[in-house]
Amino acid sequence: MNEGDLDLVLSWRNHLEVRRYMYTQHEITREEHARWFARTSQDPERHLLMFEIDTTPLGFINLHQIASGGIGDWGFYVAPHAPKGTGRTLGLTALRYAFEAARLHKLCGQALAVNEPSIRFHLNLGFQREGVLRQQHFDGQKHYDVVCFGLLVSEWHLAN
Repeated sequence: MNEGDLDLVLSWRNHLEVRRYMYTQHEITREEHARWFARTSQDPERHLLMFEIDTTPLGFINLHQIASGGIGDWGFYVAPHAPKGTGRTLGLTALRYAFEAARLHKLCGQALAVNEPSIRFHLNLGFQREGVLRQQHFDGQKHYDVVCFGLLVSEWHLAN
C-alpha cells in the first residue's frame, strides 16, 4: 500500500458492509486515515498490502508482528464490489505472504462473535478457535464477545 491507495482503501473501509463489523464503526475522515497511514507505514513490524487480481485492487491486508518469535495478527477487508470468492483468494494469498515473506510463526485473528462470516472464513482457512474474550468489545451501546483464532506455520504447511 502506498499514499496513492489511501482514498480507495478509505472508501472500502467506510462502506457500511465493511465497517459494521469493525471495532471502530464510525466513518473515518480522510485526515484520520492519513494520520493512521503515516504512523503505521513507518512501523517495520507492519505490512500494509493491497490485494490485486490482474492489477485490479480488490482488498486490503494489514499484517503486524505483535510479539517476538514471529507472532503476528492480521486485519483485512475485501472491496465491496469484489466478485464472489475474492475473500478466499485474498486470505490464501495473505497467509502465503505471512508465513513465507514475513516469516511469521503464528498468525492470530479476531472476529466479533456476531460476525459469523468472518468466523467461518477463519475456520475454513485452517485457523483454530483459541478462545473467546467475553464482552470484550463495546460499540457504545452493547458489549460483544470477541472470538480469537490462531494458525501456526506448521499447520499451514500441512495444508499447502
